[in-house]
Amino acid sequence: MGTLLIRGGRVVDPSQGIDRLDDLLVRDGLVVAIGNDGTQPIGRADETIDATGLVVAPGLIDMHVHLREPGREEDETIESGTRAAIAGGFTSVACIPNTEPPIDTQSTVEFIHQKAARADTCNVYVVGCVSRNREGKELADIGQLVEAGAVAFSDDGAPVYDAELMRRALEYCRMFDKPILAHEEVLELSRGGVMHEGLVSLLLGLTGMPAAAEEVMIGRDIALAEVTSGRLHVMHVSTAGGVALIRAAKARGARVTAEACPHHFTLSDENLRGFDANFKMSPPLRTAADVEGIIEGLADGTLDCIATDHAPHAREKKMLEIDRAPFGILGLETAVGLSVTRLVASGRIGWPRLVEAMSTLPAKILGIARGTLRPGAVADITIIDPQMTWKVDVRSMQSKSVNSPFDGWTLQGRAVATIVGGRVKHRLGGP
Repeated sequence: MGTLLIRGGRVVDPSQGIDRLDDLLVRDGLVVAIGNDGTQPIGRADETIDATGLVVAPGLIDMHVHLREPGREEDETIESGTRAAIAGGFTSVACIPNTEPPIDTQSTVEFIHQKAARADTCNVYVVGCVSRNREGKELADIGQLVEAGAVAFSDDGAPVYDAELMRRALEYCRMFDKPILAHEEVLELSRGGVMHEGLVSLLLGLTGMPAAAEEVMIGRDIALAEVTSGRLHVMHVSTAGGVALIRAAKARGARVTAEACPHHFTLSDENLRGFDANFKMSPPLRTAADVEGIIEGLADGTLDCIATDHAPHAREKKMLEIDRAPFGILGLETAVGLSVTRLVASGRIGWPRLVEAMSTLPAKILGIARGTLRPGAVADITIIDPQMTWKVDVRSMQSKSVNSPFDGWTLQGRAVATIVGGRVKHRLGGP
């Protein structure tokens, strides 16, 4: 496979407490060494990347991605979705099981692994269903799914509504040390909703989805996690109240982790005033106070991770009236820019915390051997230009869909090289 030398970059690796200018040497797909005596490179290499002025980080990991295949290939495929991932700087993604059919059998897990191997872009990890067919009536064959390679379990797109089923799922997954990735929503409170319930929904005449619909279910699942000692991961937290619940649970020692999405710390319900369905998502965009609560949660570590909830939809689906259009937006190719612009450039968090949230902690939660640049580790590496300003253009995206509310935005920070297993899979501006 050869050797690759990345010279002069700002190496940021929270797993080792590293944040310094240094060189990084890769050989045969593995990290060999990090070091620099100031004059000579740390080793001979077949290829050298000049990373002066750039951030060199463990490969980014998105633990919440909808690749749509099998069943909804008009929106996305494993091939197109993973191309979007590496274009956005992600070396690994975890695909969510609300496909058609859902990922609740060994054969479906194996199908996804085969398609990912054929695409040969980034690593694809599989999240299996909590319940058979995502119907919330009986547990899926969790042991068999673990054997097939599932790294976590979720019925995302819908909550696990039966409290007894959720309790048994937490207990069963504890045996395998796997987390349940929970979509938190009380359907009786949110059913028929289009956006956050508040002043803006009242003015627009649109049915609202109250913050309580999310917070009540977060509280229930935290209680079940504490009873069972199971591993609960709260997906796409969108309310300040939800952050407070998670913060208190962590203080009590509950086995709870959580994620935030870039759209929830960048946009608010005010963005729906134009009735643009590209701003329609679930959970919905909340108030400015909730946005601040999400940012505070990321800054103090209450929210462990940044995940995109990449949810592609074919153009014609998002062109429907806002009450008929599906929920969801693209996320893979704008996540770095939004995170740098909104969090790092504004001074709310530093680079070590951003890399921790987008690489180190997702790897730890999923239990995968990634998220580090330790010698001997697989050489998954993301190189980011922290000063680059660029304009989002959905026409140039790798995803099959174009449902991004950020089209035309100018962002700061972009992945300029994505290296998977020691191979440069994406390089901005050329091969």
